[in-house]
Formats: sequence, C-alpha cells, structure tokens
Amino acid sequence: MLGLPKGEVFLTPWTEEWEKEFLLEKGEIQKKISKYIVDVHHIGSTAVNYLSAKPIIDIAVEIHKFSDAEYCISHLESLGYSYRGTNILPDRHYFSKGELRTHQIHMFQSGSKYLIDQLKFRDYLRSNDDARIEYEQLKQKLSVANKNNKQKYTDEKSDFVKCILEKN
Repeated sequence: MLGLPKGEVFLTPWTEEWEKEFLLEKGEIQKKISKYIVDVHHIGSTAVNYLSAKPIIDIAVEIHKFSDAEYCISHLESLGYSYRGTNILPDRHYFSKGELRTHQIHMFQSGSKYLIDQLKFRDYLRSNDDARIEYEQLKQKLSVANKNNKQKYTDEKSDFVKCILEKN
C-alpha cells in the first residue's frame, strides 16, 4: 500500500514492494529528465529493509546545478508530480505526487550537504540493525503521539538523526 493523506501520520510495515516501486519511478524520472541527472537515490525509511515507514516513496534526484530544476518541472508534472518550490525543505526543490501522497522528490544539487546527510543516515540504518530497531521504535511512538501533526512527528525525530550523523 502506498499513499498518505495530507496532515496524517501513520506507519506501515516494511515491504519489498517499496524497492520495486522506487525502481519503476526512477526509470520514469530518468526517461523524462536524464540530461540533468547525476543520480537518483531511494532515501527515507522506505529505502531501509525491515523498517516500518510512512507509505511514501522518497526519491532524491541529484542534479548538476540547482538551477537545472526549472527545466525539470514540466517533465515531472507530466508524471503526476506537483512542484512545491524551494521553501518547504532546505536546499532542495520539492515535488509531491498524488492526492494521497505516494511519492516525493527531493531535488538536490550534487554535493549538497542535505543530500549527503540523507544518504549517510540511510546507509547507517541499512548496516546497523540496533540503530534501525531503535529508530523504528521511536517512529512508532511518535506516530501515535502525533498522528495529525506531521511537522511535530518530524521535528521529534531530529535529535536521533543528528546523533547518527555525528557518529559518521
């Protein structure tokens, strides 16, 4: 199952379908904007095996220059994405797909600190079962406490994320 209503927070158990869905979407994105892309990465909790997650596929599209995004907007809109701008999250162009959000694109310039941090955090959880389990327990607790407040849910995970990034 994919899709999260706006403003809601809930987790679903990990499924290998998330990786398949990412690969399908990656292929479609590459067909549309390949000349601007350095790489396309599966990020967020759906990119970590056995980690429960909000049922949204997070995709990092790494582009050569930040300004290249302006040439990508209409192509991504043709795939069903809505461009949300650069003021939603730091140092990136942000896109969402679906009324029930099923996919999100975070478009970063290659070398962006935020992209590097996303990949470091993902890779740490992929290689450290104890950290993955601890993070999942935190997320489960926060999703119950903040089921109608996505911002608070996200903010309350930030200390855990910072701690992991400081280790690397």
